[in-house]
Amino acid sequence: MKFNDLDARLRVFETAHDHCALPGLYLVARLDGRGFTRLTKEVYSFEAPFDERVRDMMVATVRHLMHCGFRVRYGYTQSDEISLLLDLTEDAFGRKLRKLISVLAGEASAAFSLQLGGVACFDCRIAQLPGPDYVVDYFRWRQEDAHRNSLNAHCYWLLRRAGVAPAAAHAQIKHLSTGAKHELLMQRGINYHDLPAWQKRGTGVYWGQEVRTGYDPIRQQAVQATRRDLQVDYELPLGAEYEALVRQWLQPTGTTS
Repeated sequence: MKFNDLDARLRVFETAHDHCALPGLYLVARLDGRGFTRLTKEVYSFEAPFDERVRDMMVATVRHLMHCGFRVRYGYTQSDEISLLLDLTEDAFGRKLRKLISVLAGEASAAFSLQLGGVACFDCRIAQLPGPDYVVDYFRWRQEDAHRNSLNAHCYWLLRRAGVAPAAAHAQIKHLSTGAKHELLMQRGINYHDLPAWQKRGTGVYWGQEVRTGYDPIRQQAVQATRRDLQVDYELPLGAEYEALVRQWLQPTGTTS
């Protein structure tokens, strides 16, 4: 059988279930590390519950994803997950979800693995959101998830270091109210409110303007130039302030809100 005949006969099995995101829908990609609890706590023994080295590798991975060919307006990372808000008019691969998911997962896995010096893997899913309020609620949801996970993680590792077995520590935390968790930490000298904001709220990455000073050899004087660059925000706000931060990225590139 000739190649063209084989191609026509078999390619349909790859493309028959292709789905494309409709124009006008906001696309948010969420990537999660596969087996990162074991990877970071057993294989590489990073500090628990949070380690700045892992945080920095996650942020670097977000930066890579925002430079790898997609128009990403806002990136957010907490724990072992990354969320990316794509430009409203992003049309890479004809908005084929299969392509977006596989490429983003592959890029994230490669970027993190190179920094780690070992194999790490991310999965990816894409939320198709019908309006700006859904996008704002999405990122508020992930920030609230960061807070809940952070509080639970600090309580869990406090109990583990006190000699409590893993299953017992999980069971004890499960039945505690939020106030009781704060009190548990306070009794051990940890004021949760004083912990670094990135541990409780996650980290944002977004485009901004950076002024750099250079030297003009012709005029023999210092000059300043403004360039577009990624900004990393380790002190994300809460509530209405965070909503306003997210909303500024909802307009397509080249428009103003």
